[in-house]
Amino acid sequence: MKLAVIAIGKPGRGPEATLAADYAERATLAGRALGLGPLELIDLEARKPGRAAEAELILKAAEGAHLIACDERGKTFSSRAFADHIAGLRDRGERRLAFAIGGADGLDGNVRAAAASTLAFGPQTWPHALARAMLAEQLYRAVTILAGSPYHRD
Repeated sequence: MKLAVIAIGKPGRGPEATLAADYAERATLAGRALGLGPLELIDLEARKPGRAAEAELILKAAEGAHLIACDERGKTFSSRAFADHIAGLRDRGERRLAFAIGGADGLDGNVRAAAASTLAFGPQTWPHALARAMLAEQLYRAVTILAGSPYHRD
């Protein structure tokens, strides 16, 4: 099952972008034997302002994927439960799993409505670049949990 993090905005050249790319590469390498990956980081910039224009881009990039909307009102998972959720989607035959991260104003309702589920990193609002890095790390962690690696400790 291919994995994608679809985010509105430029990743920049800061430490968050480096961290996200590092975890994406790690998840890709570790996930091969498990049928997970590659993990692709997709950054989108809307030509028009507003969440509706961003939603069009996100939905196009996620076409055909099992979409999970990242939203502070979403469901929270422990790292192990998140790994089990991903494994369950893979095992039921999903071919692509995409996570959507909105821009400065969050996700448009059309993205949340099209999503199969939601994911939250708690009730706080996180900067897009940091949320992207946190999600990439959690995807890497999920892969290592499924592989039985000692990276994650309960």
